[in-house]
Amino acid sequence: MQRRVVVGGVIIAVTALAALAGWSMGLFGGDDHRLALYGNVDVRQVDLAFRVGGRIATIGPEEGAKVRAGDMLATLDARPLGDALSAAQARLDVAQAELAKAQAGSRPQEIEQAQARLAEAQAGLARASEDMARRSELVKTGAVSQQAYDATAAQYRAAQAQVQVATQALSLALAGAREEDKAAAAAQAAAARAQRDGAQTSLSDATLRAPHGGAILTRAREPGAIVQPGETVLTLTIDRPIRLRAYVGARDLSRIAPGMKVTVSTDGNPRTYHGAIAQISPTAEFTPKTVQTQDLRTELVYRVRVLIDDPDDGLRQGQPVTIDVPGARPRAGD
Repeated sequence: MQRRVVVGGVIIAVTALAALAGWSMGLFGGDDHRLALYGNVDVRQVDLAFRVGGRIATIGPEEGAKVRAGDMLATLDARPLGDALSAAQARLDVAQAELAKAQAGSRPQEIEQAQARLAEAQAGLARASEDMARRSELVKTGAVSQQAYDATAAQYRAAQAQVQVATQALSLALAGAREEDKAAAAAQAAAARAQRDGAQTSLSDATLRAPHGGAILTRAREPGAIVQPGETVLTLTIDRPIRLRAYVGARDLSRIAPGMKVTVSTDGNPRTYHGAIAQISPTAEFTPKTVQTQDLRTELVYRVRVLIDDPDDGLRQGQPVTIDVPGARPRAGD
């Protein structure tokens, strides 16, 4: 009787252990739809530089400092750029004055002056005409020499020419500038305005602002240094949004889809983060050496991007993460 009890107890214990093992393997009532992916927090950094060269006047944040988008990070000595802007503005003022002059035409005083010169030329022509008529009769009788008559005729022709010149001058004063001259003045004004705007942009570029929120990773330069356009001054890490990069094997590709909710855990951090699959790469690639997988053999995988809904400073760029997909579909054939 005692032997039967012992045997029965052993059978019950073995059955319990088998059930426990089967439950842990997901064979009895376990959630065999769960899928674990392995990856890292995306490294997102941007090298910040001035678009113009010059001497660094100030650099505000230290390494590790948190900054918000739009915060002023560094400035250049703006005096040379301000002088260039003043010169460009002066050239624009001159060009605009020339354009206004061409568009306005002649002033009333200039028109009156041209009219007076025409009247003077016409008076001179009248006198020359009288002298010409009088000496034409005298030369016939011999009272005036042929030489004197020729001089009078020359004066008459010169007076006619002066009248023509004064007439054309008055016509130009009344017509104003030519359309071609107006177009040229307008083009010069536009070019001067573009130069002024470029100088203004260069002056604005003497201030370096944060394009994103994040933390300063490195200060590559210090105040007083002369930098060239595009030379890195600060390196900024972008901390929002936090993106994870993981890889899924071809056998499990059909089990996930964009929009699925996930939970994320990291080594040494007791907190569980929540997020969703944002993107699955349409092309396959070989398993990167940095990816930790349960299957050590090299296989084709697809990159998966996950966005974290509740990030904090506990997730650092490059940190390994485990991504659990509780709603993964069953594997085909299971």
